[in-house]
This record gives sequence, structure tokens and C-alpha cells, in this order.
Amino acid sequence: MARIDDEVRGWFAGQVPDDWFVAAAEITGDREEILVIGTLAEPTVDGDATDETRRAAETARIERFREDTRDARIRIALDAERRFERKVSWGAVCGETSSRFTTLGLPVMTRLRLPERGVLDTLIDSGVARSRSEALVWCVRLVGRHQAEWLADLREALSTVEQVRAKGPEPAA
Repeated sequence: MARIDDEVRGWFAGQVPDDWFVAAAEITGDREEILVIGTLAEPTVDGDATDETRRAAETARIERFREDTRDARIRIALDAERRFERKVSWGAVCGETSSRFTTLGLPVMTRLRLPERGVLDTLIDSGVARSRSEALVWCVRLVGRHQAEWLADLREALSTVEQVRAKGPEPAA
């Protein structure tokens, strides 16, 4: 994901009510979307509650948050979309349960040669995916899951490039 600058983080810190989350919201995003994910207080369950009971309580807490804050989240998102020219999506984490809501699904055009299309078609033929688009999403998620450390290193390197570029001369007008 692209780096979210301090202005965006500060703006959301000022806009999101302090009583929504137990800590500062995590703000991430890319060129088209800003994603705001907050951590909710865990519900109180019996000490001998099963994992299923705990997950059900966490899911219910997230659903209640989503419904109770809908109007305010929409207002904040509309203001942010005008200000930052990006869509705003929301999510919540409660205990071991997380949910993203109102996230964008954007088409991404790409040209694939026969070997790459063959990989996608194998995923379709085996029932892993229903379409090439879904197969490509599956591949991207797999890389993200298994190459997270390498991707973090790459993002850090890009951040350094951005810092060096910012110190350089202004482009000619």
C-alpha cells in the first residue's frame, strides 16, 4: 500500500471520535482509497466461554459498531473524499475477529502472456477460482501472505526513495 502522509493521519485523528476505538485508528491506503481500521473494546464473556462464543460476541460487537456509527462514518468519509480526492473505506478489529466494510474493488488492466494465462486457467479448472479475475486476486493474496517480509522491505526502500526525491531540485515548470 502507498504511504499515507501525516496530513491524512492527523486529519482522521481529529475527525474520528475518541470513544470509537481503544487506540488510534490504523490508516492505510493507495492512490484511490484510504482505509481506516479501528480496534474495538473486546466484549465481556464468561471465563469458560468457547472460541465459538467469543467469535460470535466479537462479530456482534463489530456489527453493532458498523450500524451505530454509519451516519458519522459517511459524513467523515465524504469530507475526506472531497479533501484528499480518494474514496474512504472502513474496518474494525475486535479480539481475533476483523471485518472490512465499504472497501473498493477496482478493475486493474494487465496483459498476460500464454504461460501466465495458463496459471490462471489451471486455478479455474481446478475449482480454486471461478474466473481469471478471481484467480488473479487469489495469486496476489498468496504473494502478499507468503512474501510479506519482502514486500515490507520493498515499501521501506520506496520510502527512502521518496525522501531522497523530496530533497532534490524542483522539476522545471
